[in-house]
Amino acid sequence: MKKTITVFGSSMPLPGDEEYETAYKLGRLLAENNFNVCSGGYGGIMDAVSKGAKESGAEVTGVTVKIFKRIPSKFLTKEIKTNTLFERIDKLIEVGDGFVVLRGGTGTLVELSVVWEYMNKNIIPLKPVVCHGKMWRDLVKAIDRRMDYEGRRTGIVKYCNNLEDIISFLI
Repeated sequence: MKKTITVFGSSMPLPGDEEYETAYKLGRLLAENNFNVCSGGYGGIMDAVSKGAKESGAEVTGVTVKIFKRIPSKFLTKEIKTNTLFERIDKLIEVGDGFVVLRGGTGTLVELSVVWEYMNKNIIPLKPVVCHGKMWRDLVKAIDRRMDYEGRRTGIVKYCNNLEDIISFLI
């Protein structure tokens, strides 16, 4: 059975934007390396990673939420509908055998934070978590410093600067 990687990221990038094209390439690389993909199921990075994965033969799951009233990505092979934002986040985590965090805003930060906290508190087992993009590098270091200060587990979240390193980490 193929593992599923949940990808978090901004809903804002459009085709042709660097962030969109990066997510598209990630989707292709995940599929080519025998992973299925899960995302929040809408536009931007979610659409791009879904497109790349579907075009390369992967199953693509989108976890949508009724309150957004948006049209899901046309590249989904499966949609899981949820009622609340927190139900959506829990489902994204439940489906994922690993997590990739691309650039995003506060929603992406919340998703990363919940994954990190669930693992830190042993609510879910340790799974691979990797952030991509300079915006996450300093945050990952700062949180790890704080975890070390508190005598808690460090190294739960990895930072990678390129997509090939992400794939190597997940394999």
